[in-house]
Amino acid sequence: MTADVKKETLGFQTEARQLLHLMIHSLYSNKEIFLRELISNASDAIDKLRFAALDDDSILEGDGDYAIRVAVDKDARTITISDNGVGMNRQEVIDNLGTIARSGTAAFLENLTGDQKKDSQLIGQFGVGFYSAFIVAERVEVHTRKAGEPSEAGVLWESHGEAEFTLEDRPREQRGTAITLYLKEDCDEFADEWRVRSVIKKYSDHISVPVMMAAASESSDDAEDSQDDAAAPTWETVNEATALWTRSRSEVSDDEYKAFYKHVSHDFEEPLTWSHNRVEGKLEYTSLLYVPRRAPFDLWNREGSRGLKLYVQRTFIMDDAEQFLPLYLRFVKGVVDSNDLPLNVSRELLQQDPAVDSMRGALTKRVLDMLGKLAKGSPEEYAVFWKAFGQVLKEGPAEDFSNKEKVAGLLRFATTHTDREEQDQGLDDYVARMQEDQDKIYYVAADSFNTARRSPHLEVFRKRGIEVLLLSERIDEWLMSHLQEYAGKPLQDVARGELELGDDEKAEKEKLAEESKDLLERIKGVLADEVAEVRASTRLTDSAACLVVGEHELGAQMRRIMEAAGQPVPDTKPTLELNTTHPLIALLDRESDEDRFADFSHLVFDQATLAEGGQLEDPAGYVDRLNKVLLQLAGS
Repeated sequence: MTADVKKETLGFQTEARQLLHLMIHSLYSNKEIFLRELISNASDAIDKLRFAALDDDSILEGDGDYAIRVAVDKDARTITISDNGVGMNRQEVIDNLGTIARSGTAAFLENLTGDQKKDSQLIGQFGVGFYSAFIVAERVEVHTRKAGEPSEAGVLWESHGEAEFTLEDRPREQRGTAITLYLKEDCDEFADEWRVRSVIKKYSDHISVPVMMAAASESSDDAEDSQDDAAAPTWETVNEATALWTRSRSEVSDDEYKAFYKHVSHDFEEPLTWSHNRVEGKLEYTSLLYVPRRAPFDLWNREGSRGLKLYVQRTFIMDDAEQFLPLYLRFVKGVVDSNDLPLNVSRELLQQDPAVDSMRGALTKRVLDMLGKLAKGSPEEYAVFWKAFGQVLKEGPAEDFSNKEKVAGLLRFATTHTDREEQDQGLDDYVARMQEDQDKIYYVAADSFNTARRSPHLEVFRKRGIEVLLLSERIDEWLMSHLQEYAGKPLQDVARGELELGDDEKAEKEKLAEESKDLLERIKGVLADEVAEVRASTRLTDSAACLVVGEHELGAQMRRIMEAAGQPVPDTKPTLELNTTHPLIALLDRESDEDRFADFSHLVFDQATLAEGGQLEDPAGYVDRLNKVLLQLAGS
């Protein structure tokens, strides 16, 4: 691109074209949200200019009165949204309006189904932004100039929302951006001043910048040209123009809180819950924190943008201040406004400021308390939260030692108490149901719910009526390695180490070990390369055998995850436990043919491996041995 280019035509990025198509065809049922999105973008542009002006106030060009102006022209069927914010230069226009540089775009597009109703919900989760203009407009013009640059640096962007857009050098006296929408024939309602005024009141009351409406006699061009004339009598402020978080909670309605959430999160749906709090004393700050209803597409991108909008003394500082909440609470949206931080604070300074550490601790506890209140008061809503963010919250015990117990109380699991896949049982529920002489919280980890539910390790627990947590998510074994105990009760993997549920069981185990000593040694001789030990089991009632890992060794689930990730795994062997009263083991004990005994022993080991969801080292060998035994039983 050369400096003497006056006008050129460029193509939209592929993802942008797809999103534009969806805007035009999928969001017809909620057209008015375009105005919320464009006003929100204008507010962000003004916030960014305020921040930049802290270092260089010359970019204000002598105009420090910020405003967003909306004008309609009924005859021309246009609506114009103007701001005197930071504006854009030519390259920024291409980057911001021709592409979607957003984490999660690919995942978002992969989830689209072609069903307009479902896709409109996905679009809402993704955030619609500038492209929402094409919901109502057949053509859109953006006239912009970056603050601090000469008027000749103005740029005019134009598109019909199809494959291409044009760029043209167009001088602009006023800094900032004016977006003019040429309305579709069925969208004339947005060329009506009173209709537009009602939408602004509905969605933009919380924005701290004045949103002004031109009188009905003003044209869209007048709206742009008179942007610099804040005293013009034909303009009046439509919204409250007060930052919502600065108002008392008693003055803010639920609808206003919900509208503000959509502004800060660009989410289509309402939040699950929120907490608005003002702290005074050694530190002075205000926070307004929200828990979303649905997970964003980039939730699992731990390097992606996250955090709260940071203001210092009502001045916008940055969008994604991640220092105020730990990573496992990255789904939280909202605002924090501090009176103690310097206006020129940077991300580096935030990492070093002790005030930030204190605020981080307090804000973390506030989020956890908010979740605890939701779990106790609205279990159905908490179930929605858990489905969306439960796996993220499971990162908490490892990342936040000081709040480990509080986070653990918010976790939900499937258990043998309900024997269903829904994770709806808390550890407090489990502890309340513990048997009188039970001193541990028991769990089993597997690759799927059904594998966990049918694990042979559960047999003695079912027999004795002892509840066991059923863990089947990839993060679960890692979680338990850091959680270790809750409410003073150790957490015990039922597939790990020696299992003793009481003195009677210890005596029973010793008796079985003595009675089957010769058999155990004989099998150990055959399976010496596969197992560390062979012993009699008291945890089995129906199955013939199970595998047990050492007390301090990696579990089977964690080993498989590390192997799949290409990470080195310690070379350890499991213990094979046998139900010596099982008919199959009794048959094995009577077998005198050493070859048949070896085949039977390997089959028992392989079946124990399969029962826990493991992979066989030699599947072909297993099939060969099984076929041989079946043929012998059939007399062939």
